[in-house]
Amino acid sequence: MHEADGYPVEGVGQPEAWLSPSGLMAAWVAEQSGLIVGHVAISRPTGSQTGTLERLFVLPAARGRGAAERLIRVAEGFAQAHRLALVLEVLAKDTAAIRLYRRLGWTETGRRTHHLDSGDSYPSLTFSAPGPPEPVGSA
Repeated sequence: MHEADGYPVEGVGQPEAWLSPSGLMAAWVAEQSGLIVGHVAISRPTGSQTGTLERLFVLPAARGRGAAERLIRVAEGFAQAHRLALVLEVLAKDTAAIRLYRRLGWTETGRRTHHLDSGDSYPSLTFSAPGPPEPVGSA
């Protein structure tokens, strides 16, 4: 992934640690022909009612088949079942991911700078997940 897309920008040398962020609640993988081709996780700071969708990726050879959307939808369902608001941060350079989040109804909530332990920094955007659908007959 890193060679193809420059993602992730950190943790490349320790992928197992990167895939297990602090506060990890759950993670899912996408499979194709018995091979893992994608991943997503939700983490949550202790005591928070907000979960963070992170570590989302789909290998380039498996893209365009809906794996990323399915991974996101599973994570959204988990968050709703656990009554968690769900947020994410994406680097501004990752334009395909930003288009996907917007298409799936995520709302941009801000812009910031993502600082790495190395001292490098990147412009980023923050998003919040769409809320659960309104029950029929409400409003």
